[in-house]
Amino acid sequence: MFEFERPRGGERALLVHINFPHQADQDDLEEFVELVRSADVEDVELIVGSRQQPSARTFIGKGKLEEIAARVAELRVDVVLFNHALSPSQERNLERELECRVLDRTGLILDIFAQRAQSFEGKLQVELAQLKHLSTRLVRGWTHLERQKGGIGLRGPGETQLETDRRLLGKRIKYLNNRLAKVSKQREQGRQARTKAEVPTISLVGYTNAGKSTLFNALTDASVYAADQLFATLDPTLRKLRLSEQQIAILADTVGFIRHLPHDLVAAFRATLVETREADLILHVVDASDDARQEKIEAVNRVLHEVGADAVPQLMIYNKIDVLGFTPRTDLDEQNQAWRIWLSARERSGFEALIEALRGRFCEQAAVYRLLLRADEGQIRAYLFESEAIESEKFENNGDIRLKLRLTPALLDRLKRKFAISSERFEILADSLAGAA
Repeated sequence: MFEFERPRGGERALLVHINFPHQADQDDLEEFVELVRSADVEDVELIVGSRQQPSARTFIGKGKLEEIAARVAELRVDVVLFNHALSPSQERNLERELECRVLDRTGLILDIFAQRAQSFEGKLQVELAQLKHLSTRLVRGWTHLERQKGGIGLRGPGETQLETDRRLLGKRIKYLNNRLAKVSKQREQGRQARTKAEVPTISLVGYTNAGKSTLFNALTDASVYAADQLFATLDPTLRKLRLSEQQIAILADTVGFIRHLPHDLVAAFRATLVETREADLILHVVDASDDARQEKIEAVNRVLHEVGADAVPQLMIYNKIDVLGFTPRTDLDEQNQAWRIWLSARERSGFEALIEALRGRFCEQAAVYRLLLRADEGQIRAYLFESEAIESEKFENNGDIRLKLRLTPALLDRLKRKFAISSERFEILADSLAGAA
């Protein structure tokens, strides 16, 4: 069987995008080109085709395969990039036919993440995602070796090369999971300390290149890298944000989301995105100048649902109004609370309305409540003790516990979400009754 020497990398790329009748792919195509340029790859040509459904063997048809092979030979490209998820066998078959490296959309995003990861945790997460992706594609890298041995005088030492690689990959994946578990434990300790100190956490989320890092830098005077490209920043960053003389909050900048985000990446970055799941408020940053902003809002909400953060309250931030020539404004909901703020992070306009909205949510004084816990709700009681929210408690004969609590609005909301406690169970006490148990 004819084989070729697979190159280790490549800078000159031929792009392939196939339209299917059941998909609206124009936005995906523009985003794909941006992804390629974000990876510092030279896109020498884009080939577009149409099919009713993918080919099981090579994803594309025979005619399109011959066209791509001719352009690969003529342009001398190093890698062919597909704006689609390819199966391991499809990648392998395409490489054999095209005689060059083939990479799908998931592999491209993983490569960008590997370039951008700076922190220890970020590098661990990217490596974990890469190894999980590679584990299903090991056969591609060993086409020059025999994978089976048999017959007299041809029996191997008991383990094939592929089995060895899978075992080594499994050990490395287990090691990375253990290290990430330790990092997650450290983050959890930090969250508990902030909860005790009644410091709310605000998480910045949004589609990649929506302007999150620019907004983060402007609000906190930080120096997080910000650029007009996809996935300009990858590592999560926490900074203090002063809302008033007495109240500070923690602002968390997270990785940008994207449509069709690879499942391995969502799984690997779950430890980082737990900051979003445990946040008191999500600032959902949207590029107001983007015609496809509604589709991107829905894409972000799908990822938030995957990581269990869809129940966290959201404040919509419509950024880049300077591009549209709009002036800053605040849209209110039925309760007269801000739910959408229009601003420009680059021009630093509209920040007063944002800070005022955050003050309205987090600078209210704590109130005193009475809560009756059942005997089997000891986990809630332990959480309240960790948060230093219990002023007094009284045990009933049947094992129930009657608590008097002092809760800020943020802690009350977090408690309801974390343990699915209905608002009716919290009996607020008037100031005149605050001293009575």
